Amino acid sequence: MFKHILVPTDGSRLSVKAAKQAVKLAKALGARITGFYAAPDYSSTYYGDGYILRAPSAKAQAEFSQEQARKCLSVIEVEAEVEKVPCEVFHVVGDSPYEAIIDAAKKKKCDLIFMASHGRRGLSGLVLGSETQKVLIHSKIPVLVCR
Repeated sequence: MFKHILVPTDGSRLSVKAAKQAVKLAKALGARITGFYAAPDYSSTYYGDGYILRAPSAKAQAEFSQEQARKCLSVIEVEAEVEKVPCEVFHVVGDSPYEAIIDAAKKKKCDLIFMASHGRRGLSGLVLGSETQKVLIHSKIPVLVCR
């Protein structure tokens, strides 16, 4: 069956629940997992009528992204360690989380993406086109969605 599962996370409560379920599935299947975090690109921030706030320095942005990724991915690492499931984690910075997720699955040669039904944007994201929905539409490999 599945041997390598990509587990994207954004640190939301449902995303953490999905990660824990993914680790349990991986253990049952004898699979390994790759935890993944797609950090937003904060190089420029727009507000209101197109006003641009001063962008943080590249160094500050990298440090912030690294810290956010560490927080989000540590949950997966700890759960995998407890369940004795082989695990690696990584993150990227980009504007399109769904594309980053699909690219990560290809790059790591995953045969399943296991993700939450919605993330930090909440239930409204399901109606407006959540990242999960976009992954479901564009992914060439199976996607398992956790609610």
